[in-house]
Amino acid sequence: MIQKYVYGKPFTTEAIIEEVTLGEGTPAYGCIETAQGFTFTYQMEADDIIYGLGEANRGLNKRGYCYISDCTDDPNHTEDKRSLYGAHNFIVVAGKKTFGLFFDYPSAITFDIGYTKADTLSVSCERADLNLFVIDGDSPYEIVKQFRKAIGLSYIPPKYAFGFGQSRWGYKTKEDFRKVVDGHRENKVPLDMVYMDIDYMQDFKDFTLNEKNFPDFPAFVQEMKDRNIRLIPIIDAGVKVEKGYDVYEEGVQNRYFCQREDGSDFVAAVWPGDTHFPDVLNDEARAWFGDKYRILTDQGIEGFWNDMNEPAIFYSQEGMGELKEVLKAFLENEDHNSGVTAGEMAAENGRKDGETGTKPKAGSSVWPLMGKLGSLANSRADYKRFYHNTKEGRVRHDQVHNLFGYYMTRSAGEAFERIDPDKRFLMFSRSSYIGMHRYGGIWTGDNKSWWSHILLNLKMLPSLNMCGFLYTGADLGGFGADATRDLLLRWLALGVFTPLMRDHAAQGTREQECYQFENIEDFRHVIGVRYRLIPYLYSEYMKAALNSDLYFKPMAFVYPEDAMAVQVEDQIMLGNEIMIAPVYTQNAKGRYVYLPEEMKFVKFLPDGTITEEVLEKGHHYVEIALNEVSFFIRSGKCIPVAEPAEYVEALDTEHMTMLGYEGAEYDLYEDDGVSKSYQKPEEYRKMKR
Repeated sequence: MIQKYVYGKPFTTEAIIEEVTLGEGTPAYGCIETAQGFTFTYQMEADDIIYGLGEANRGLNKRGYCYISDCTDDPNHTEDKRSLYGAHNFIVVAGKKTFGLFFDYPSAITFDIGYTKADTLSVSCERADLNLFVIDGDSPYEIVKQFRKAIGLSYIPPKYAFGFGQSRWGYKTKEDFRKVVDGHRENKVPLDMVYMDIDYMQDFKDFTLNEKNFPDFPAFVQEMKDRNIRLIPIIDAGVKVEKGYDVYEEGVQNRYFCQREDGSDFVAAVWPGDTHFPDVLNDEARAWFGDKYRILTDQGIEGFWNDMNEPAIFYSQEGMGELKEVLKAFLENEDHNSGVTAGEMAAENGRKDGETGTKPKAGSSVWPLMGKLGSLANSRADYKRFYHNTKEGRVRHDQVHNLFGYYMTRSAGEAFERIDPDKRFLMFSRSSYIGMHRYGGIWTGDNKSWWSHILLNLKMLPSLNMCGFLYTGADLGGFGADATRDLLLRWLALGVFTPLMRDHAAQGTREQECYQFENIEDFRHVIGVRYRLIPYLYSEYMKAALNSDLYFKPMAFVYPEDAMAVQVEDQIMLGNEIMIAPVYTQNAKGRYVYLPEEMKFVKFLPDGTITEEVLEKGHHYVEIALNEVSFFIRSGKCIPVAEPAEYVEALDTEHMTMLGYEGAEYDLYEDDGVSKSYQKPEEYRKMKR
């Protein structure tokens, strides 16, 4: 049962779309204070586990740290970070009392989960204007399914989007893209998509193409399709300020951009330089911006990824003005410091008590200047400088900040319904809020080529599913820093199972396309396993999406009575048949796993053979080579496996083999992968081992 409690005057986010009972009095759990902002406090039991928060740092069990839902452009995902790109305010308390909470609040909100006090869950935000949804159920899994139903069905991508995609910030010309496709096709490494980062645009202007590098773009799109490749361009949140640029001119003329308090269009610097942000919370502006995707769909494009939509701000005109004032004051202080340099002052300020040295005069430190420089990008002050014109009136951006990425992607999703209502388009975003899951998936942003980020990727997957985001994945191999061959292979072995499987890297990093490394056959094999498993992975995705269920689940959701399974966080369940336990440490030749029941340990070997070994319940060390892909099939279950293919449309689903237990049956979901004519359960294909 879900009950809704209303505090103050909440902004309507449309995250929840199902009718919900209005609660009477106060919630059955916790204590709520609204005298100064809003605070929910709950005393946790010693064994309580806290699930949820979607794209959040650290573990699957969120207990023991502090998280802030505040969509943030921060590429350094270290353990101390409290905010990432998404804001997913749903948690489940699992223990003697088990219940779910969704705080529908679109600004910054803090989840202190045993951080300040080990036994206290505290959720707080600046204003007491929100909807609180309280969900009762018999188990965490049942609570999640209720929530999933209330927020609406998850986005369903086209089937080709389950193929492998290659991306890099730095592909600029047709030849760059042809080189990628040639590298895959000549080496028979499967590939379905190549992503276009910001360099395909003319001067980083949305919905434009570099005139020199992409003449006759429709012909190039068709050339790629003839090779069974889809090009997937990026769309950024900022629209370049430039006279003669039609998107800019139309937006200014029709007042479709976010405005300052005085009514002038807010200006922020992003990749194109000065930009305006489309007011996607305004219905007319959202429809206008969404219809611009037609410029590219009319040229044959069938998928997009939305970026920089927290929205990211490098600096604003106001911020630069404030910096100049700080710099001016600093230089004046320099003049009065008898020749003491900024470096000397910094060194002096860094001395410990008792050390020799002349202390600089008060106010002469370089630190205010450094602090201002450090806070110039993505400044909360900037988010208070512009407004949205909504159905509920004029709203300052910081009060609805977490909705921008959601509504930008919604603008595209709604436009696709107008462009071709019967066709599925690929769409995923960097920033998000619950509700966006109905319009697109997400990738987990600018990670690094770090082993720890494989594990972070793994732990995020069930939490994202709980919040409705099924089409998810990370930048395999890492976006920033330099990937190594072994790290990429291990990460790909996890990516085999994530719905979005994409290798993406930053400009200036080591080239990490699979064909750049020795022994290409290992990459051909690992990615080939993905394609062999697509019939099963797609089937389980569709079942989860159409039934408001989970594609990835914590082991605790399947084995709630097994105390060891409840604690395990580096093994997760996929669909209803398998468990995955990837290797995520450097130089490891295998790993320890815990099996809560007898399972079959399956390995796809590089020579094309598949081994199956029955392992009893308990702890095991399993060897997994760099060029092997492994998983576990649950007792009494089986899954279908296809023959290798170089692209999704080449898969033969009529002649498949079955892995798993003799006598087991599997219901295969199949459709055309393009239209929205989805199968009903009675239409599933029954398969037997």
